[in-house]
Amino acid sequence: MAIAKAERLMNLALCLLGTRRPLSKRELRGSIEAYLEAGSDDSFNRMFERDKDDLRELGLVIETVENLDGDTGYLARRDSNRLPPIQLDAEEAAALGLAAKVWQQARLAGAASGALQKLRAAGMPEAEDTFDDRHSALEPRIPVHEAAFEPLMLACRDRRPVVFEYRKANAARPETRQVEPWTLECWRGHWYLAGWDRERSAERVFRLSRITGKVRSRAGAFTAPVPDVSTVRETVERWAGETATRSARIRLRTECGYPLRARALSVRERGDGWDELEIPYGHGLDAWLVEFGPDVVVLEPADLRADVVDRLRAVAKG
Repeated sequence: MAIAKAERLMNLALCLLGTRRPLSKRELRGSIEAYLEAGSDDSFNRMFERDKDDLRELGLVIETVENLDGDTGYLARRDSNRLPPIQLDAEEAAALGLAAKVWQQARLAGAASGALQKLRAAGMPEAEDTFDDRHSALEPRIPVHEAAFEPLMLACRDRRPVVFEYRKANAARPETRQVEPWTLECWRGHWYLAGWDRERSAERVFRLSRITGKVRSRAGAFTAPVPDVSTVRETVERWAGETATRSARIRLRTECGYPLRARALSVRERGDGWDELEIPYGHGLDAWLVEFGPDVVVLEPADLRADVVDRLRAVAKG
C-alpha cells in the first residue's frame, strides 16, 4: 500500500511539473493509471485531493488556475519548485560528512552515502581537505541492532498504526500493544519509540529491545494528535530516566559501572572493593541499574531497591 501511494504521488508530481499549461482533474485522471482504476468519481476525487495535499505538505508548490472556460486546472511551475544552488564551505561539508558516518543501519547508510556523492558531484568540497588526522579519527556511531527499528521508522514516517508484542522489564510474558507511532529517539545507546497506546488511551514510550516478534502495520488514520517533536523528545527523556526528581544511594563495585560514575553527584571510596555513589533518581533508573547485574546494590530509597529486586526476579524466572 505504501509503495503504491508513493508511486501515485510521484506520477502526479511528474504530470504537474511536466506540463506547460494547467491540467484539469479529467486530464490528470486519464494520465495516471491509479486514477483510472478508481471505482467512481467520488473515489477519484477523494484520492486526488489527498494526494494534492500530501504533495503540498512535502513542499511542492501546486497552483490552482481557472481557464477561460471556467474549468479548474493544476500545475507546478519548475521555477517555483527549483531549489537555489547549494553552496557549502569546507566546515559545513565536514559536518555533513561526519553526520553521514553516524548511521550503521544499512538502509540509512546507503541513503547518506548517495546524498554525499551527489553533493560532491555538484562541487561540494571534500571534508578531508580541511581536517587533520585528529578530526578524521572521530567516528560517531548510533548502533541499530533491533529488528523493529526499520518497520517502526517507516511507520513513523508514513503515520501508520502498528501492532507488536512488548515485554516489560518486570513481566514474564509479552503483551500485545496497538500503537500510533510518533518518533524514534536514541538515549544512552538504546532506541525508544514514543507514541499513543490505543488500549490505554495515553502516550507511552517503548524500548525497542523489549519488542518481540514482528511489527505489523495496520490500516487507518491516527486517532490522537501528534505532538511537537521537542515535546516528544522530552517525553522519552522523562520515561527513560533523564529527568531526575530525587537522588539515590547505591553501592558500586570498584572499577565497574563507568556510565553510573559519570552521572554521580558524589563518589565515596569504601576500601572493601566497593564505592558508594549518590546518583540522580528519575523514572527508569531501576531498569538501568538492573543492566549492571551483581555490580550494583541499591541502598536507598526503599522503593527503588524494591523495583530493582522485582526486575531481577523477573529476569531470573525467564
